[in-house]
Amino acid sequence: MFLIFDTETTGLPRDYNAPVSDSDNWPRMVQLAWQLHDDTGKLITAKNYIIKPVGFDIPIAVANVHGITTERALADGEDLQFVLEEFQKDVQQTTYNVGHNIEFDVNIVGAEFYRLSIANNLAAKKLLDTMKSSVDFCAIPGGRGGGYKYPRLTDLHIKLFNKDFGDAHDAAYDVDATARCFFELLKLRVIHPKEITNQEIVYEAPKLAEANFAKKTTDTSAEDVLKTTTPISSELEALDFVHLHNHSEFSILQSTTKVAGLVKKAKELGMSAVALTDHGNMMATFHFVREAHKEGIKPIVGCEFNLCVNRKNKDLKDNGFQTVLIAKNEKGYHNLVKLASYANTEGFYYVPRIDREILLEYKDNLIALTGGIWGEVPNKILFEGTKQAEEAFVWWKTNFGDDFYVEINRHGVQEEEAVNKVLLEFAKKYDVKQIATNNTYYLDKIDAVSQDVLLCIGNGNLVDKPKKYIGAKGKEFRFGFPNDEYYFKSKDEMKQLFADMPEAILNTVEVAEKIEPFKLERDVLLPKFDIPEEFKDPKDEEDPTLKIGENAYLRHITYEGAKERYGEITEELRERIDFELGVIKNTGYPGYFLIVEDFIREARKMGVSVGPGRGSAAGSVVAYCTKITNIDPIKYDLLFERFLNPDRISMPDIDIDFDDEGRQLVMDYVIKKYGKSQVAQIITYGKMAAKSAIRDTARVFDLPLSEANLLAKLLPKVIPGKWSIDRFLKENEEEIKKVLRSDEAERMKQFLSYAESNPAASKTIHQAKIVEGALRNTGIHACGVIITPDDITNFVPIAIAKDSEMACTQFDNSVAEDAGLLKMDFLGLKTLTLIKDACKIIKDKHGIELDPEQFDIEDEKTYELFQKGATNGIFQYESDGMQKYLKDLKPTVFADLIAMNALYRPGPIEYIPSFVKRKHGEEEVIYDLPEMEEYLKETYGITVYQEQVMLLSQKLADFTKGEADMLRKAMGKKQIAVLDKMKPQFIEQAKEKGHPEDKLEKIWKDWEAFAAYAFNKSHSTCYAWIAFQTAYLKAHYPAEYMASVLSNNMNNIDQVTFFMDECKRMKIKVLGPDVNESVYKFTVNANGEIRFGLGAIKGVGERAVECIIEERKKNGAYSSIFDLTKRIDLRAANKKTLESLALAGAFDSFPNTHRAQYFAEYDNKGTFLEMAIKFGNKFQENANSAQVSMFDMVEAEEEVDEPQLPHCEEWSTLKKLNAEKEVVGIFISGHPLDDFKLEMQSFCRGNLSDVKNTLENKGKELAIAGICTGAEERMTKNGKPFGILKVEDYEGSHDFFVFGEEYVKHKPYFLEGQYLFIKGKIQPRQWAKEDNDVEFKIASIQLLSEVREKRTKRVIISLTNKTLTTDLFEEIETIIEQHKGNVPFRLMVQDDEHGVVNMNSRTKKVEVSNEFLEKLDNLYQIKYKISES
Repeated sequence: MFLIFDTETTGLPRDYNAPVSDSDNWPRMVQLAWQLHDDTGKLITAKNYIIKPVGFDIPIAVANVHGITTERALADGEDLQFVLEEFQKDVQQTTYNVGHNIEFDVNIVGAEFYRLSIANNLAAKKLLDTMKSSVDFCAIPGGRGGGYKYPRLTDLHIKLFNKDFGDAHDAAYDVDATARCFFELLKLRVIHPKEITNQEIVYEAPKLAEANFAKKTTDTSAEDVLKTTTPISSELEALDFVHLHNHSEFSILQSTTKVAGLVKKAKELGMSAVALTDHGNMMATFHFVREAHKEGIKPIVGCEFNLCVNRKNKDLKDNGFQTVLIAKNEKGYHNLVKLASYANTEGFYYVPRIDREILLEYKDNLIALTGGIWGEVPNKILFEGTKQAEEAFVWWKTNFGDDFYVEINRHGVQEEEAVNKVLLEFAKKYDVKQIATNNTYYLDKIDAVSQDVLLCIGNGNLVDKPKKYIGAKGKEFRFGFPNDEYYFKSKDEMKQLFADMPEAILNTVEVAEKIEPFKLERDVLLPKFDIPEEFKDPKDEEDPTLKIGENAYLRHITYEGAKERYGEITEELRERIDFELGVIKNTGYPGYFLIVEDFIREARKMGVSVGPGRGSAAGSVVAYCTKITNIDPIKYDLLFERFLNPDRISMPDIDIDFDDEGRQLVMDYVIKKYGKSQVAQIITYGKMAAKSAIRDTARVFDLPLSEANLLAKLLPKVIPGKWSIDRFLKENEEEIKKVLRSDEAERMKQFLSYAESNPAASKTIHQAKIVEGALRNTGIHACGVIITPDDITNFVPIAIAKDSEMACTQFDNSVAEDAGLLKMDFLGLKTLTLIKDACKIIKDKHGIELDPEQFDIEDEKTYELFQKGATNGIFQYESDGMQKYLKDLKPTVFADLIAMNALYRPGPIEYIPSFVKRKHGEEEVIYDLPEMEEYLKETYGITVYQEQVMLLSQKLADFTKGEADMLRKAMGKKQIAVLDKMKPQFIEQAKEKGHPEDKLEKIWKDWEAFAAYAFNKSHSTCYAWIAFQTAYLKAHYPAEYMASVLSNNMNNIDQVTFFMDECKRMKIKVLGPDVNESVYKFTVNANGEIRFGLGAIKGVGERAVECIIEERKKNGAYSSIFDLTKRIDLRAANKKTLESLALAGAFDSFPNTHRAQYFAEYDNKGTFLEMAIKFGNKFQENANSAQVSMFDMVEAEEEVDEPQLPHCEEWSTLKKLNAEKEVVGIFISGHPLDDFKLEMQSFCRGNLSDVKNTLENKGKELAIAGICTGAEERMTKNGKPFGILKVEDYEGSHDFFVFGEEYVKHKPYFLEGQYLFIKGKIQPRQWAKEDNDVEFKIASIQLLSEVREKRTKRVIISLTNKTLTTDLFEEIETIIEQHKGNVPFRLMVQDDEHGVVNMNSRTKKVEVSNEFLEKLDNLYQIKYKISES
């Protein structure tokens, strides 16, 4: 017997795994239908009952699903007891309970049995579930873990009978459909219970009564609300209105409203106040309050929280109800901050959540609204019933009293109107005031489409997918708003909408009047720093702002440090120190210096490398004496007032560089010292960039990926400042050309043509321009850390930082200081790790302990390296342009390096040629006034630094230190009003000192032109010093330094490749990994060769490397793979690890073995490597078992035989190299094409990746070098041969399909292992119907080995007149004499005065051999190229 049944209920349970005894969890049953059949399909019983609701009602939204309203159930329903007793009779007879998702229905009925204490054996019956049993049969993709989805009953019915069934969500009709499907599944043996043999099965269907929805009519009353024409009374006309429920873009990917836009809109519409109630966070609050005050509008700070049952429960997904809370005053604001912090820390699970417990703790000075349709009361009206909703309503009224308001929304939604009706009944019954709101997500009606696009981007849906606002979405629907009414409506629109409820408009003003305005700006508060007892002053207890003790202690450690740094404390030094300490005292921030000094001192104790300083802090002698910085500001003319202006109080800002591996240790120290609750990272807001906007919008509009990528790639890599997609669409071509390079402008032209002519692309572009800049996600500031004097949530809201246990502020870096937060920047600088690692390698290899701070700043070898431009891997000096200028400049003193660091940036770069000429005496150094030489001499009369402007303004015009800094700032930021005020002061005061006015006018004009570009000398000096340290190491310990460079770029395979090429240029050999010599990082062996690090191999973890190295240190080198597997921990170094090591060549040093053997099949038992691992495991097991007794000892000594090495063919070079690339990302031993680098540089245009990107490269002619890795001949349908040529290059591989005569012509080149030079063009296919249907058409193929000889027409050697010496010329002549041949050569000399001078030799020709080119490579003063013409 089969009992097939289904239920309709009042909703869904919170927890599907709860027991039936949890009556609060399981919803009530409102309909039960069943059929009882025998095993042939014969109908025994068919019953269908609606159940009379006793003690509950049927929620509106649920009734909309199954059509059974409370009124109908009361009229037509049967008593629950009667229905259950009838059902139990058939339960007694059945063998199986059958249903679609039957477990749910068993629990629903079981819970009702439990409520009435009726004994039953329902749960004891065996289950047959048509949903779970038909998963593979229906095979609907998209399930979890890549499996199939559970089919809906509709899906199963269509699969079986090719048609849908009517009236789903009527239990009787659902039972009929389930039964029909069930018996068909029995016939098909998809379900095959043992009771069913081979007898004929025929489903006997009952006659069904009228379905639940038969009487349902269409309700248009909700839409009618929007068309209301109720006259607006004169009293209502005079009222103000305030929007109290608004979302901004900080409700991430849900709203298009900008914070400033919201405030401006409210002002534009004549509103006196406006609220912001973002979902679950207060990220926008500071910006909102500041913007509102600026516009003269009262800001109403709120938040829409998710109120769940238990915020700490992470076992059950409970997103809770959307609850709107508003702060009445500053105390209320701080309570909101607390709630927002709890929601985003301990309450976060899918969404930020609070619960009633924490809400009651922080409810004071808060106003509560019932919220929109997802609020607790409205939602319970819809989904749980009026009884539960009323209980919730009473709870809110009890706890918030007159600060609880009923929120009435009128968006033209049917369910909303039904909810409003009940809400108004509650409001009347409990005397609660109503407010009119329009839950806004965008400012203007027209923005509804863009907001919908944002929702789709956030949820990963297509715009065309059907949307649903209320109710279960399933896989068929996506969430979306039902219409375009969720915009920021005007006062008149709201008054018209609520003309029948004028009090709802009036009450919005009442709420606004309850709000006491407050500002969020405050002075920065420092944590208390614990100073030694002898410096404490009792007056500080009475008035903490005095900071007498902190100032005294800072003075003490400064002077102690000064003795150590300078030895003798001169009057000049004392004056400088006292001046700085005086400014620090006046600003009130001595504690700041003490805090920084403390953690830097601790960092050094822990062995963390600390940078010499960064930014303007390096201008402080106090910072230098307390060892916060390591650059002497007096020696380099660095200014304290550039750091702290004595004329205005500002927060000091000291940025500190730590080695990136030690940075976390310092942060851990700070957390431990000040407490976890007082330290947080800083949030960042990720905005949708132009390319991202295009790709995301294209995805939701279902634009093909290739077209989306094409559009995105047509945009510039870096969008110019203040430009956007929208501006590109509006500006003319000439304006665009001003901000883009020529190639970028050409691509932009193509992009704009798509926007005009291609409908699908145009739709994407015009929506992308709107969502560009929208907040897309949050992240963590790379280095910013906040430290507060007390629990951080007493000051700002927090969240949990991504990928960290640390908290992060909800306010970002732009407002941190204004919000009163002490921000410290803990920067991780990879170069410091690099220097540290290099010193460690040097110590390990040479036994020399180096201190980079003590490197000789006049070291000739280091300057020679800069002079050659050999600065690959040198911090800040490694770009091609910088190398060119270094070769020209030939720096000889540290000041040259400081200047180049400052000059090599947009703007001042144009001064470099003049700077170079002046250094070499080729251009006269002129000073406008003799007095200027003192400060401009080191930069050859050119104003390079901001500090120079500051010093000269003081010297020439007696500006104070504070005024000099104001001038620097005004010039840098082009503050015209300030400059107009300061110019007369400068001219007059300088004239009084006897300086001529015309010269002063010129000086001022020059400063105005250059000061915008002038750089901070303090920063430039610090980073020039780090660069010098790296160059010193490269010059004196090249192998050790390059090993460190490679180690610190292990995760960037492009950089590893680049630096391995640099090692080749330096003639430093880089060997592959070796288990007997490698460590985790790159290192240097006894022969001075760099050995590849094991940590650079994919699949080899740090723990595995540690165990290999520890055992090697303890018991010596490994002699074979068996010796290795016997000795290492095979749990740490598993099969995957050993396979990766073998593929990378780490076992190549084992005698008489090659890589192919490790992967050869071994007696059908697996690979040889697997056998070696089994051997090692067995050996270790036997060794470990010899522990207990003599008998055991004897047993354990049984020897395990080493497997024999298998005989197999060695891998080809290409296969070996490809294996290396698989596990390391590069060819370690080289690349088959390496010998043809010259040909590739000289004659190739493009590579195989360009061949793949046909759309992007349409119309381009390409010339590609590659190796043939395979060739096949096949037949077309017409019996004609065609070929597949498989080619690989550095970038990847490609299969070329070659047909007809072309195949016959090129067939000789279809040989594996041949190096080929392929020319062709990307053009439309022969029979193409669309412009974009293009292919790469091969024009010619040559052997790559013949290309140099056949195509080289000339060798061109280029150099500058500065580098051309007699010795160099003779060296070039010698090389040419040694390599005579048939190729002409040309000498191109770049002369600053005469331009390029070409010198062609008529008599001497060269042979372009590898040896010839290698000799040219060794001449760093020249560049050369091979020309085809």
